[in-house]
Amino acid sequence: MSRARVWWRAVTAAYAALALGCVPSGSEPEADPMAAAAPTLAGPSAAGSMPVTLYYGSEDGAWLVPVERAVPQAEGVLAQGRQIVAAQLATAPEGLISVIPPGTGLRGVYLTERAEAFVDLSAEAATAHPGGALSEQLTVYAVVNALLTNIAEIQRVQILIGGREVDSLAGHLDLRRPLEADLTLVRNTALN
Repeated sequence: MSRARVWWRAVTAAYAALALGCVPSGSEPEADPMAAAAPTLAGPSAAGSMPVTLYYGSEDGAWLVPVERAVPQAEGVLAQGRQIVAAQLATAPEGLISVIPPGTGLRGVYLTERAEAFVDLSAEAATAHPGGALSEQLTVYAVVNALLTNIAEIQRVQILIGGREVDSLAGHLDLRRPLEADLTLVRNTALN
């Protein structure tokens, strides 16, 4: 059996265990993998809030612009990762555009022992994507960069759609493996 097939079976088994409420030893327990799907951006939780850098499209759609936002502080890497991704999927600040397709929801965030995060997005991430190589890069790296620049314990990120590995969102960027951050798409521009 190939290494990729063994790896994919392990990810699928972990996803199924999480969906059924089982937690493998050595993992952080999470009550509900879908619980953090729609947190508020600035409303502090009982633990308070923390500043994070999120990425939105420039007005011309050519770059990612880093923006500091407050997200509820959560206990553990997985819970904080869910808060960050959910905030990234929320509405963009005035003067910037969301590079995430409309209607995209967060199904879960999972972490392997090799510090690789899997971000499971709803089908809209692919079906509602406008297409184009640059647009696809901006979408993917908004999510990847948001996790990797805010959580030191995560080294790489792979995007899943509907709980499954996909080749790409719109046919241009290979999503069959975990990705590292790409800050070449980021420009610091002042908001007017």
